Amino acid sequence: MNIESIREYCISKKAVSECLPFDETTLVFKVAGKIFALASLDAHPLRVNLKCDPEKAINLRERFKSVRPGYHMNKKHWNTLEINGEVSREILINLIDHSYNLVVAKLTKKVREENLLLMTEI
Repeated sequence: MNIESIREYCISKKAVSECLPFDETTLVFKVAGKIFALASLDAHPLRVNLKCDPEKAINLRERFKSVRPGYHMNKKHWNTLEINGEVSREILINLIDHSYNLVVAKLTKKVREENLLLMTEI
């Protein structure tokens, strides 16, 4: 996947916005104002940070060389994925969904309802 397809997938999800709050090269995706993905636009190959369940994060790091503890993030809860072909498109999509769902699950019921997020998405 490239940045365009990752971007299109992320913004297709409910209540997602994108911004460049840190610098001109770090694209951030938020659900209801909370970060679930970051992409380093100037990295070659492309790198994406995604939130992850701690046990799953360790498993992914052991399984793939291109998955490392989150760069500039809480290493327990975030992974950095180097998009170099080692991790399949299907797995990347699942990890984006996983990150999004983790963040949605932490939102209050009121915020979920305000953003029209269905409980079945978490």
